[in-house]
Amino acid sequence: MTSSLEIPSRADVILTHKRENRGLAAVLPIHYSRGLLRAFDIQPIELWGPPQLSKQRGASHLQPYICSIAHNALSFLLSGKLDVVDFLVVPHACDTLQGFASILIDFIQPGQEVIPIYLPRGRRASDYQFLAAELENVYGVLSRITGMTPDNALLMESIQREERADSILRELHQTRSQIDLADLEFYKVIRSREYLPAEDFTQYSQRLLPGQGNVQKDLVPIILSGILPEPMRILKTINELGGIVIADDLACCGRRLYPPGESEDPFVRMAQRIINGPPDSMKGSSIQSRANLLRELITASNARGVIFYEVKFCEPELFYLPMLRQFLKEIEIPNIVIEVDLNDELSARIINRIEAFLEMIS
Repeated sequence: MTSSLEIPSRADVILTHKRENRGLAAVLPIHYSRGLLRAFDIQPIELWGPPQLSKQRGASHLQPYICSIAHNALSFLLSGKLDVVDFLVVPHACDTLQGFASILIDFIQPGQEVIPIYLPRGRRASDYQFLAAELENVYGVLSRITGMTPDNALLMESIQREERADSILRELHQTRSQIDLADLEFYKVIRSREYLPAEDFTQYSQRLLPGQGNVQKDLVPIILSGILPEPMRILKTINELGGIVIADDLACCGRRLYPPGESEDPFVRMAQRIINGPPDSMKGSSIQSRANLLRELITASNARGVIFYEVKFCEPELFYLPMLRQFLKEIEIPNIVIEVDLNDELSARIINRIEAFLEMIS
């Protein structure tokens, strides 16, 4: 397999934007509108933890049974590592993150503006209206703070730029079997969408579109589901053990393949993109819709099994697991569940379980 592209890191993007005196927002998982932030010249830098961090600072504010994504993010903030950003955006992806926003606003009161985004839990007409109004409220907050008032034309330009980048992202996912990169390198590209400006992501990722050859056919194709693949070494380990992530149902990746919007109203269009995206437990999608997506991914990719790679204490994910596993059992697709803390090393026990699973389905 070939090596990855030289893609700028999160630190590179942050330094560039600070040097150019442009805005930065730290964004917690999961669903929000990049286009809205970019219309105000604010670059979102997503905060998925980060992994491998002491949870000690955040532990005084959060219960021990709260997931490590929230614990690490709060510890990261309290250590001063987020002083560089101008805004903290906290989507209501789950009860933990709603509580996280409340702790910031009511108790910690950081120097940055805290912007919660409340997400609907359905696809009714009222859900689109609610989210459009919520995004319009965020527009008002940003306008008040920055003094900027981007008009509808500028908003649509920003939204459509993100739509083009997401179109490339979707194509990368759909043509994974034709891209000759190891999983670790492939997902470094995919996850650069978490912090690269849309135009930069498009520039780098277009180089990986089909025509690059085929991944090794002797590797066992599997679906990786869960929140995020941390530590990222898990991807290298899967390859070393003879498997390949041929498709994913990860919250940070495959569940954010947002389609283009249809409305000429920018706020409705942004709402359409999020709500019409892949089913996700964080959006209250039905278990059946999650199951249907897994079946579609398995059929399209010829995957032989599913690895549910879950962050410990993630209630929305864990509530879905029993029924999803029962569905996979009924269609005779082997699967395993692995729970991890973002700060744990990849243990020998986990490696042995993955190895046994891959041997079983090979």
